[in-house]
Amino acid sequence: MRGGRTVVGSDRGSATVWSVGAIAVLCVVFGVVLALGQAVVVRHRAAGGADLAALAAADHWADGGPAACARAGRVARAQGVRLVRCEVAGEISDVTAASGRGPFTVEVRARAGPPAAPLDVPAAARVPRPRTPSPPALPPATP
Repeated sequence: MRGGRTVVGSDRGSATVWSVGAIAVLCVVFGVVLALGQAVVVRHRAAGGADLAALAAADHWADGGPAACARAGRVARAQGVRLVRCEVAGEISDVTAASGRGPFTVEVRARAGPPAAPLDVPAAARVPRPRTPSPPALPPATP
């Protein structure tokens, strides 16, 4: 009431309602951004651990599959991931590692081994890649 009259359709207090609504929306957006960031971190951790575990297994292929996979498991644990699967076939290792918990669990597969030769080039025709030239040697220092 103003001056004895009733004001119809007053906006008094509506800014508070709009502010609370905007704050709630911002909190939801912030929570989604944090969850996506956590998912990306878990994915990268799993990928790095799988890559390193596959390299470790491929490096120790001559020791046999079980020994190579045991080495891959130690490397995976050191990286903070779980080794899910490990297979060694010849010089090629195939490893799957998992990271995270609950809805943020991610499994990543990695393979490692020697580089494969191109199939269309015969072995006799392969030319080694040129080495990058080393910088020229500096002249000896004079006293």
